[in-house]
Amino acid sequence: MRELLESASARAIAYLESLDKRRVSPDADAVQHLADLDISLPDAGIDPQTMLNTLDQIGSPATVASAGSRYFGFVIGGSVPASLAAQWLAAAWDQNGGLRLASPVGAKLEDVSMRWLLDVLGLPEHCAVGFVTGATMANFTALAAARHALLARQGWDVEAKGLFGAPEISVIVGNEVHVSVLKALSMLGLGRERLIRVPVDGQGRMRVDGLTIKDENTIVCIQAGNVNTGAFDPAQEICERAHQAGAWAHVDGAFGLWARACPSRSYLGDGLELADSWATDAHKWLNVPYDSGLAFVRSELDLRAAMSATAAYLITGEQREPMHYTPELSRRARGVEIWAALLSLGRRGLAEMIERDCRAAESFAAGLSAAGFQVLNDICLNQVLVSFGDPETTNGVISAVQQDGTAWFGGTVWQGHTAMRISVSGWSTSDADVYLSVEAIKAAARKIGAQA
Repeated sequence: MRELLESASARAIAYLESLDKRRVSPDADAVQHLADLDISLPDAGIDPQTMLNTLDQIGSPATVASAGSRYFGFVIGGSVPASLAAQWLAAAWDQNGGLRLASPVGAKLEDVSMRWLLDVLGLPEHCAVGFVTGATMANFTALAAARHALLARQGWDVEAKGLFGAPEISVIVGNEVHVSVLKALSMLGLGRERLIRVPVDGQGRMRVDGLTIKDENTIVCIQAGNVNTGAFDPAQEICERAHQAGAWAHVDGAFGLWARACPSRSYLGDGLELADSWATDAHKWLNVPYDSGLAFVRSELDLRAAMSATAAYLITGEQREPMHYTPELSRRARGVEIWAALLSLGRRGLAEMIERDCRAAESFAAGLSAAGFQVLNDICLNQVLVSFGDPETTNGVISAVQQDGTAWFGGTVWQGHTAMRISVSGWSTSDADVYLSVEAIKAAARKIGAQA
């Protein structure tokens, strides 16, 4: 075992050290060689070292270098070294994080991380927290608590009776609501098509003058960080209106909620602390390994009621049991990497990482604007939208940059505009990376014939 694990460690380190020298996207030859993995399952297993060598030789070249410093797609950062190292150790521990008795250390690190997270994000200190897989499950978990609370007020036990015959709940979203919220609502039986959609402004923010909350049996979903522009819904006014009506205010803050940890950007999230629940990703701007999402709910009773499960063999104690706050019973101990990242960065390091990425986004916008290309959004956070002309030309530039391999950017269609979407959220991105990436975009534009 020692020899195998040392080999795995050496290969992983070599991979990470190669990131700055390799293409961000795999080349066609590397992807084609993945077919070599498609074999029949052997009757007898192969030597683990041979397996590991095959995985490294064929798999590593076919990865996308999203762990590196020049990947700017889908709001994906890398993993800060401390959290990756902690994950390696936690993998050896092989803890079931669902039950305190099954992992005292896993439960304790969740306890500590929970307190730190509520502090740095400026959320109410008594909130309950669920450590889940990502923003979709964080939205699902928090909205399940909302569903419970609204129906319980009307005397309906949704966990016992389901939704058949249940009183109706209204759900209000902005017109640019993220797909993770829609997926969560569909899984909760609240539907994607029966939502009340509120118009948005030119940056994708919900227009409060279009918001009408009829009664208390309503969930209002607030967006903290538009996935295209980075813009924030006006949270304070929305929360105040929701609570005046007795409604539940939920925040989808997959990456934007982290702005509250950065003094220079925290104003964007003013009023978010007034909400009733929040969802975010730790594998975005905290830069911990996948998968790591967080659901925060102001009322612990509502979250526990929505998520708790009991059985005679599941031995629980008086302290917080992690499985009562998440959809999963058995799961990995996700609090380990979160604890490691927060401890290694500290309050100042976390804020500096967020601000550095925001400044990089501003540099992208300035460099591309100076080159004559159209930046479509106001740069308030880490998102940049750039047009290179008509849709065909813009898509051509995006494709050419991806094929070049210096950096990776995705595309989007936003408010009728086809655009390159630049998302900066990695801990290791430097000014030099921004410069190289801007030059690669300019070269691709020249190749395509985009008019600057």
